[in-house]
Amino acid sequence: MLDINLVREKPDMVREALSKRQLPPEPVDQVLALDEQRRSLIQQVESLKAERNVVSKEISKMKNQAERQARIDQMRAVGERIDTLDGNLRDVESELDRVMSGIPNIPDPKVPLGIDESENVVIKTVGELPEFNFAPQPHWDLGPALGIINFEQGVNVTGSRFYVLSGAGARLQRALIAWMLDLHIRQGYTEKYTPFMVKSEVLYGAGQLPKFADNLYRDHEEDLWMVPTAEVPLTGLHMGEILEESGLPLHYTAYTPCFRREKMSAGRDVRGIKRGHQFDKVEMYKYCKPEESPAEFEKMVADAEQVCEELGFTYRINQLCTGDLGFGALITYDIEVWSPGVGEWLEVSSVSNVGDFQARRANIRYRPESGGRNRFVHTLNGSGLGLPRTLIAVLENYQQADGSVVIPSVLRPWMGGIDQIYPED
Repeated sequence: MLDINLVREKPDMVREALSKRQLPPEPVDQVLALDEQRRSLIQQVESLKAERNVVSKEISKMKNQAERQARIDQMRAVGERIDTLDGNLRDVESELDRVMSGIPNIPDPKVPLGIDESENVVIKTVGELPEFNFAPQPHWDLGPALGIINFEQGVNVTGSRFYVLSGAGARLQRALIAWMLDLHIRQGYTEKYTPFMVKSEVLYGAGQLPKFADNLYRDHEEDLWMVPTAEVPLTGLHMGEILEESGLPLHYTAYTPCFRREKMSAGRDVRGIKRGHQFDKVEMYKYCKPEESPAEFEKMVADAEQVCEELGFTYRINQLCTGDLGFGALITYDIEVWSPGVGEWLEVSSVSNVGDFQARRANIRYRPESGGRNRFVHTLNGSGLGLPRTLIAVLENYQQADGSVVIPSVLRPWMGGIDQIYPED
């Protein structure tokens, strides 16, 4: 959430930021109007309460019973007016919070202007596109032939956009998760095993509610929601806390299954396992001081790159333009790997510096060692990496002419001696 003082003092800057994101400026005008109403109501309430306090003291000294009763009746009317104004104030504050919570973060000045994803900027490409002496198969053909992906069983058990991994395929998925977690630990992250369900206030703090409510799964009997990413519970770990400056930065990594209804991607990537309602992901997350977040961002990008490098992928980094930037992000780099079977770049990581946007919503601050007021931390998040697209890239890049798939060397310690998966007879 933005600082309301920023909207008050620099409304034109916020309007410009919304325009860069291809969004209308009306929320700024709504905030200014509601904030004016709020301050006016507070002033009225405080004035009436002050009047009531003065008169109450006068009443205690009054001897004439009739005059005393008249003043009591007068103050009863004042009390009723205060109750009415307090109710109006609660309504205005609720609406102000609703509008403020729907305004996205201000893009970093380094973010390129653009209307949509077509104007994202490729800033780096590593490796050459692999060449094969045979026609590489897409994973939706390769997986079933190997007996490791079963689409029919997923549909039978749950429905469309679900699948079942079997045997070496399930083990390969697990190997990727375990290896990535161990790599991030070596990079300096502390592993967390978090709940896969969270309260609505945690989703709000992470910037998922109310904007993305339609894309989330929830328990209709209790205030519990399935996590769309480990970013959410990792934000919630320190919700409402005041951290010590000496303890910063905090670097966390976590594996979670992720659940998304994918309403916003209806009709996209319907074939194979590129986009499902349930998927696995290893997440990186950081809490740091504001002045450290640009360097921490670059380090997180490098950490995600190392995953791609050690898996032997050809990959590229896209800087998202203003029109494609995520709701809470100041700046975002997407990492995409080349997958020869589907013949396209697959996004496997999105690394973002969120600034103090989540910290304001979740009320996460730190106490400066030099003294002074507590400050909001900056938070950063990034996939390291997301599955199943990483699994797709392994299958399609390491496939052989005979239909088998070689296991990347870094994953073999987790594969129980399996170094190659062969087609079923």
